[in-house]
Amino acid sequence: MHPITKLSLIAAATLALLQPVGAATLRIGGANDILTFDPHGQNHQTTLAYQQMVYETLVRYNEKFEVEPGPTKWTFVTPTQLRFELRQGVKFHDGAPFTADDVVFSITRAMTPPSNMGAYVQSVKEAKKVDEHTVDLILKGPSPVVLRELTGSYIMNKAWAEKNNSVKAQDYKAKDENYASRNANGTGPFILVGWQPDTKLTLKKNDAWWDKPKGNIDEVVFTPIKSAATRSAALISGQVDLVQDPPVQDIERMRRDPNLKVLDGLENRTIFLGFDQFRDELPGVKGKNPLKDKRVRQALYQAVDIAAIERNVMRGLGKPTGTMIAPMVNGWTQQLATRASKFDVEAAKKLLADAGYPDGFELTLDCPNDRYVNDEAICQAVTAMWTKAGIKTKLQTNPMSIHSAKIQRFEVSAYMLGWGVATFDALYTLDSLIHTVDPKGGTSGNFNNGRMSNPKVDALIDGIKVEMDAKKRDGMIHEALQIVKDDYNYLPLHDQVRPWAMRKNVNTIHRADDRPMPIWTTIK
Repeated sequence: MHPITKLSLIAAATLALLQPVGAATLRIGGANDILTFDPHGQNHQTTLAYQQMVYETLVRYNEKFEVEPGPTKWTFVTPTQLRFELRQGVKFHDGAPFTADDVVFSITRAMTPPSNMGAYVQSVKEAKKVDEHTVDLILKGPSPVVLRELTGSYIMNKAWAEKNNSVKAQDYKAKDENYASRNANGTGPFILVGWQPDTKLTLKKNDAWWDKPKGNIDEVVFTPIKSAATRSAALISGQVDLVQDPPVQDIERMRRDPNLKVLDGLENRTIFLGFDQFRDELPGVKGKNPLKDKRVRQALYQAVDIAAIERNVMRGLGKPTGTMIAPMVNGWTQQLATRASKFDVEAAKKLLADAGYPDGFELTLDCPNDRYVNDEAICQAVTAMWTKAGIKTKLQTNPMSIHSAKIQRFEVSAYMLGWGVATFDALYTLDSLIHTVDPKGGTSGNFNNGRMSNPKVDALIDGIKVEMDAKKRDGMIHEALQIVKDDYNYLPLHDQVRPWAMRKNVNTIHRADDRPMPIWTTIK
């Protein structure tokens, strides 16, 4: 045997002996990459799924999406004073202690533009240090959902951010980069080893984590694989262990494969189309903006054959809806979920004629091509349907990294987006998608990319934020969502069903928020 080969075998055997018994690498494949590692840079589910493995929050969800303490415990001193006592001995990945200064810094950073994560601190007025291990959050008013909001507000190390010129959150839509965009220093169960965009993300187990995992994963490797065929092949051949977004056309074959299994579940995400209801003229189109006319929006709605999309494009992986929230979200009702009007091309043409567009008009539909289940195929179908109704529609598709920045810069006329509700409460959707855009760059309307505006709805949303009577609050949620439905401000398509396909030896928990949890995952 060659001496180098012999030494290599000895080294490999020694390394194997040093590994924890049963330790395993979880290799995940997905259609789209994360957008940034700045924990306040982008409210994007794939991004948050991997950030939460590295960064922690003051409170977190358990397996049933019930709120439980993170490295803290909490007490409501008054209805508007929420006190957190921090667990002592918790360390950041660089060895720095977890202190009140870090919490105050991080909450304030999340609250301050250009942070894209204001939805997770929208109830907070101010974060105040009481002592080294105690923080008070002063709320804007009594909040029925503040703890659920805080499950998405990640805590950074203040000194690390200051040292690396990352005090301000990344301005993603302005194509800004900072040190925190590609590097991380959290207190979570995994440490960021490296991220090569569109290539690979590698995390290793944090042996100094204050809590204990329930699985045996000591390394996570995430590989973005845009090609559907390649993604399926990677799972079937054993190159990856888990695919969160298996191609629709391959799922039944995967179910029959004895080496694989598929976990199904309805996601807390609604897929919808939005419209520019703000500008007087659409980009590249002469004349007034037709999308400001309710009759035109209704025509676009009635021109979409949702049953055909679900049957031919989604193949059962979408549940048609008429509202902007999924069934597991507080505020959902069957009445709201019933479609606002039926598919009817002739009725759509009449509405367009009544609105002054008997010959239709030109429109561009912007869509992602790597984010949601069959996103591009859905948009191709919608484009054909709108064109059949007389609206000359052009389809523009981009990877989510480009699409997200484009819609947030208000550079689109009509667009697709999917919205998952991290708090499982309708306020999260109402405030971000439906409230008038805050001109100061605050939380309200931060994803209202069509810039709809309705003062009555704004007033309802502002009331929902502080109403503690559950029955009264639910009534206000219903009223706000009903107004949006009646005005056709958005075109909801379906609540997304998200199957996860994996190797037979992977045991994990399917999550309605579409976030894999390595700490709850075992590979045998």
